[in-house]
Amino acid sequence: MENTPTMVTTSPLPRWDRQWRRARATRHKKPLRKEGLNHASQQTLLLFSALRCCWQQLGTLKMDTRYISKASPKPKTYSVVAGAKNALETLQDLCKHELPEDILALAGKVKITSSSGNGDKIHFPTPLKEQDATAAIKALEAQVAGAIANLRYGPAKRGVTVDLDKISGFLMSAYLTTIDGMDKTDLGVKEKIPDTDLNRAQSVLYRRLSANLYSTKNSGEYYHIHGSLDADVTLQMLGLPKERPEMTDYRECINTIEAAVMKHTAAELDELNLQNRQAGIQAYTWEQFRSLPHGKALMDLPPFTVKPNKFDTFSTPPVPFSPVDMSSSPYALAGIKVIEMCRIIAGPTIGRSLAAHGAKVIKVTSSSLPDVPFFQVDVNTGKHAIHLDLRNPQDKATLDSLLADADVLIDGYRPGALNKLGYGPESLARLAAKRNKGFVYVAEDCFGGSGIPEAEWSTRPGWQQIADCVSGVAWAQGKFMGLDEPVVPPFPMSDYGTGALGSLAALTGLYRRATQGGSWVCRTSLCQYDVFLQKLDLLPEQEQERLREVFKGEFFGLRHSDSVDEVGKRALGRMREAVPFLFESERMMHEAWSRGFKGVVRWPREAVEVEGLKVGHVRAARPNGWDRTVGWEGWEVDEIE
Repeated sequence: MENTPTMVTTSPLPRWDRQWRRARATRHKKPLRKEGLNHASQQTLLLFSALRCCWQQLGTLKMDTRYISKASPKPKTYSVVAGAKNALETLQDLCKHELPEDILALAGKVKITSSSGNGDKIHFPTPLKEQDATAAIKALEAQVAGAIANLRYGPAKRGVTVDLDKISGFLMSAYLTTIDGMDKTDLGVKEKIPDTDLNRAQSVLYRRLSANLYSTKNSGEYYHIHGSLDADVTLQMLGLPKERPEMTDYRECINTIEAAVMKHTAAELDELNLQNRQAGIQAYTWEQFRSLPHGKALMDLPPFTVKPNKFDTFSTPPVPFSPVDMSSSPYALAGIKVIEMCRIIAGPTIGRSLAAHGAKVIKVTSSSLPDVPFFQVDVNTGKHAIHLDLRNPQDKATLDSLLADADVLIDGYRPGALNKLGYGPESLARLAAKRNKGFVYVAEDCFGGSGIPEAEWSTRPGWQQIADCVSGVAWAQGKFMGLDEPVVPPFPMSDYGTGALGSLAALTGLYRRATQGGSWVCRTSLCQYDVFLQKLDLLPEQEQERLREVFKGEFFGLRHSDSVDEVGKRALGRMREAVPFLFESERMMHEAWSRGFKGVVRWPREAVEVEGLKVGHVRAARPNGWDRTVGWEGWEVDEIE
């Protein structure tokens, strides 16, 4: 640590000077009985007096000798435990109008800890308080589960424990999950997973980089294009060929696409995206975003909302939770039935979390719609998975029969897409009236602000990287890395954080349905998560500096146009060295044989515990569409370690 000069006049007195003062103050209080001892004390006092004079004369020396070298005080290490507690208070305050008072009353029953003893530190190379934010969300999720348990099983203590190590595991779950020891980067893993990359938007590098952040025509301006799950439209929109089979070099692909993007300004790219119904956005700073109409609208919006469905305003009665076997610790959501209509990460994470609280979750996808193959190994945990084509009347009838008994519908598609197919809040309200039992509808999207006139981008499509760019998160990451340009942070942390918000919203909706009746509309978005994250402020500069030192090297060689795959790879490589305890399999991971993938799947353990309840999955993941038997009965339970 650097030495800094310090004035000697502010230094504490040396030990012998303090002894002299103490002796002088007490020598007349009690006479000494032995003359020899008294004589010795006199000599000692004279010595102390002489030395004290020398010490005092130090202050009269010339300027160049009035300074001594003193080490700077060691900076206080940032505490994630304290940060998570502050984040929880902030979250509860922001969402106080969404949460029943019974849930807010449980606020003090949260213990934030670390099973390794190292969870109080920041684990990721980012200036954003991702661990703090997600720990707070999961803590509140667990509190609502506890409140539901009190309704079902009677009042109890319901203490909540959040493991910060497992919070970090949750935030990079797709990077920790394996099949037969192979992770998402292993080429051999493709043999285990059905290929749902129908348009080769993931497997062909040139097409993959149609979803990336690039410079525009204007200096210092950046735009994230996103070819989504089909790169054709975005590439053609930019005047590029759909295929370049000869182009396999990473940097050549980036340079080729960036050259095409740089022919346009951000405003022109926005117009092209709107015309072609593609996802894309300019990378704004946090200050810029807050000044935009959409940003202003989201600043006044809580991270999630739970509102009565206006088409079923308490016309259906309260729905008490069904009784369950109390011979062992029960699940909060035992008997709850969930239909999940989502792809990729954020939406399916909602269903995965509800499954961990005991709900039966059926993921509905279509064999004709693409998905990222490996993510199924992660987010399909705990569920059944079926294929339905809703353009087919027979398949539509199958979904209707499942909905007749369902409690929750999760909608992770572009705003309005399911509504056009007849599965929006209004249609669900009609079904609720018919069966005299309300629905909880949970919508997760990119931009948020649905139904708010000022939220001008609420109907636009988007993904995690789009939200990170529009909300200033990418600019914060870039500045942390010493760059005057944005960089998308490592790992899909906004996806997982948003999924946790959606789970929290769904649990709250179920609580309100049980206590108040009616149907409920729950909403969250990637941008709402990022706004919550930004409201927590960035990590203190001294903590950012510590992280720069810990992760120095290859990671800090990244630039704005490096792909999320490259960013994640470099971050993960250094994290295995810097925070090895996150990769301790037995403590951090579950393991089970997957019937669907025909292999041993390992996935992160749940990050929360609720006293008197079970939290955790009872079945391993399976591929999209794997289950042939459709229904709510006869579900298997896997042997999980």
